Amino acid sequence: MITWRAAAALIAGAVLVAFLPSPWLFVTAVVAAVLVLSIVDFAIAGALRDIRLARDGDRQVRLGEAATVTLTVGNDGVRPVRLEVRDAWVPSAGARGPYSHRLLLAPGAGIELSTQLCPTRRGDRPAVRVSLRSHGPLGLAYRQHTVRRADRVTPQWTLRVLPPFTSRRYLPEKLARLRIIDGATVIRGRGQGTEFDTLREYVLGDDVRSIDWRASARRSDVVVRTWRPERDRRVLCVLDTGRTSAARIGDEPRLDHAIDAALLLSTLASRAGDRVDLLAIDTAVRASVNSGTGRTLLPRLVNAMAPLQPALVETDFGLVAGEILRKERKRALVVLFTALEPGAFGEGLLPVLTQLTARHKVLVAAVRDPAVAQLTAVRGDATGIYTAAAAHRALAERDRIAGALRRGQVEVVDAPADLFASRVADAYLTLKATGRL
Repeated sequence: MITWRAAAALIAGAVLVAFLPSPWLFVTAVVAAVLVLSIVDFAIAGALRDIRLARDGDRQVRLGEAATVTLTVGNDGVRPVRLEVRDAWVPSAGARGPYSHRLLLAPGAGIELSTQLCPTRRGDRPAVRVSLRSHGPLGLAYRQHTVRRADRVTPQWTLRVLPPFTSRRYLPEKLARLRIIDGATVIRGRGQGTEFDTLREYVLGDDVRSIDWRASARRSDVVVRTWRPERDRRVLCVLDTGRTSAARIGDEPRLDHAIDAALLLSTLASRAGDRVDLLAIDTAVRASVNSGTGRTLLPRLVNAMAPLQPALVETDFGLVAGEILRKERKRALVVLFTALEPGAFGEGLLPVLTQLTARHKVLVAAVRDPAVAQLTAVRGDATGIYTAAAAHRALAERDRIAGALRRGQVEVVDAPADLFASRVADAYLTLKATGRL
C-alpha cells in the first residue's frame, strides 16, 4: 500500500503538466518513478511476521479507578523495522494516552507501550485489535495485516471492571451495631429466638429478667445470663436482572444500586457468622454463588456480579421461586432486589409468594426513584397537573403493592438510592436482633 507521500508526488507532477511542452511524457515518467520507488520501498519494509506481541498488566480494577495494561512489541527479524502500532480498546474501557505509536525497532529489540484505562462501565472490557504497519525507509509504501490476520496476532486481554462498592462507607457503623447485638460491646440483650451464651456478674443497668437465680444461689453472687443472636443462618441475595433493572435511578441503573446493597449485606452477614448465597436471574440464571463465609466470599461475589447486565425481558418469577426453593432447602432469609411495579408483581411474584413465605423469610428491597416524588409538585398548566396526577398514582400503586406484601408476611425496604444499601442492612440487623431469621 502507498502512503500520502506517493500520492503527493503524483499530484505535484500533475500540477507541473501545464507548464511543460510534453506533458504526457512527463506524467508517464513521474508515475513510473513513483511506482518503482514505492515497489522498492515496499520490498525493503520489514516483514510483519517477525513482529512479536505480548500483553501484561492489570486484570481487574474497580469502577472509578485507573488500570495500566502494557503491550510489548518485539522484533525477531534480522532487519530494522519502522513500525506504526495502534492499540484499540472498546470505548467504555476509557483508554488514555496516544492512540498511535511510531517505533524504530532494531533486530532483536523490544519496547513496552503502556495504556492507561479509566473504565466508564462495569463489566468485562476487552482489547479489540492491534494494528501494525511496517513502513519503508522512503515513507512511500507500507505493509499491513488484513483485519482477519490482525485479529489472530492480537494478544487477547480482558479487563474486568468490578462494582465500586460505594456503600462500604456504611460498614463501620453497621459492624458497630452488629457488635452491640452480638454482645461484644455494652451488654448482651435477650431477643426472641436467640441462643444462650454465658453467665456473668450482674452490673447496674442489666435487665433483671436475665438474672439466673439458681446460678446466683450457687455462687453467692448475682449473675445474669447473656444471649447472642443465632449464628450460621442462611442469607440468599436474589438480583432481578429483568427489564425493570435497566431503569436508571439517578446516574446508575437500578441493577447497580442492587449490586451495591447486596455487597454491603453480604459483607455484614458474613461478619455475623451467617452463610451467604447469590442468585441473579430473569428468564435464566445469570449468576450463582454457593454458600460461603470469611475472606473468600466478597471476592467471589464481586467477580460474579461484575459482568451482570440488565436483560430486556420480563422476569419469570415462577422460575425465581423454583430456583430459590431448589437452592435453599432449609429456612433462609431471601432478599429479593427488584422493582415495586404493579404489572410485574401482580402477574409474576404475588401468585408464587406463598410458596416462598411458607418456607423462608422474604424481604423485598426496591429502589425508590426521587424523580417521581419531584413530579408530584409540578403545577402551572394542564400538562403539569396531569403529570403530578400520574406521579401521585404511581406512588399510590407502589404503596398498595408494599402493603400487600407486608400483609403476606413479607418485609419491604423501599428507599431512595442514596440510603438504599443502608436501609437493607438495617432491615437485616433488625431481623437478626429479634431472632426472626
